[in-house]
Formats: sequence, structure tokens, C-alpha cells
Amino acid sequence: MTTIAKTIRERRSIKSGYTSDPVKEETVLSLLEDAVYAPNHGLREPWRFIFVPGEKKEEFVAKLVATFPKEKQENRRNYFSQPAAFLIVVMKQDPRQKQWDENFGAVSSLIQNFQLLAWEQKLGVVWKTNPHIYEPKVHDILGIEKDEKVAGFLHLGYFREEDIPVAKTRTSAKEKLTVYS
Repeated sequence: MTTIAKTIRERRSIKSGYTSDPVKEETVLSLLEDAVYAPNHGLREPWRFIFVPGEKKEEFVAKLVATFPKEKQENRRNYFSQPAAFLIVVMKQDPRQKQWDENFGAVSSLIQNFQLLAWEQKLGVVWKTNPHIYEPKVHDILGIEKDEKVAGFLHLGYFREEDIPVAKTRTSAKEKLTVYS
């Protein structure tokens, strides 16, 4: 199995159990410099990024949690306190459906590239698309423009080998393949 195939098969979403090691801006930027080579139609590069490093996380989480109803705030504070850092991926929206679809495909490819590259450095990533990514108050906190969409929050943190989740069985591609005739 090639190194790429092995990395694709072994990568997991790391949702918790992060170590206390900080995720450095330089590391994230280095990973992004390679991840931006995702296929994207017309080289539109429909993305931008907001990095929340560990030293700013508490302040950010406090603002983020305040957008939730009072009865959910403590739960959300615990949830958002787990990752060492966040990378928020923002996508340029396009009113034309074809371009919008192409842009989302490009951003999704970029996120997959980032996850695979991070995995090689034992940096865990989970791509979250929870309802707060649609919340106007969260958009205000992040400075999201009217023609932008939050594609997701990437929760980041280093992991220990023993904390890697067990692989779930995937359906064979053979079962999903139809040959046109």
C-alpha cells in the first residue's frame, strides 16, 4: 500500500483526548500552504481561514458560548474547551449554483488535504459543522461577510497513539460501483 493510501486509511477524526501541546500558528500555516493545492475550478481559491491559537482560545470560547441559550452555555463551554486550537474555514459563496457547488467541493478538498497533512504530524483534526456555523452572532464575532459561509470549525490538538479511535468498517467501493453499459 502506498504512503498516501495508508495515510488515507489510517487517518481518524480526533474528537477528544488532546495533549497539552500547543498548536502553533507556524504549523497551521505550513499545513495550509500545502493544503491549498486542492483542486479548484478556475483557481478561484474560494477560501480564507481564521486561526484561534491556544492563548486566545479562552477569550474566543467565552464569546462563542455567549451566543448559545443560557441553559446550553455550560455544556458548550466544556465542548469548546477540549481542542487546543481552532481553524475556521470560510468559503466565498457564489449566487450561481454551479460555481457554489464547485467552491464547496474545492473547500472540502482543501480540508481533507489539511487533515491528511496534519495526521502525518500527529496533529488531530475533526471537522465540525454544528449549527453555530450558521448563527449570525457567531458570524459577527468572526467577521464573516454577507457573501461568505463558514464551511466548518476544525478542532485541532495533538494526540497520543493510544487515543486513536478504532477504524470503522467501510462499505467496499465494489458494492457502490455501477458500470455503465
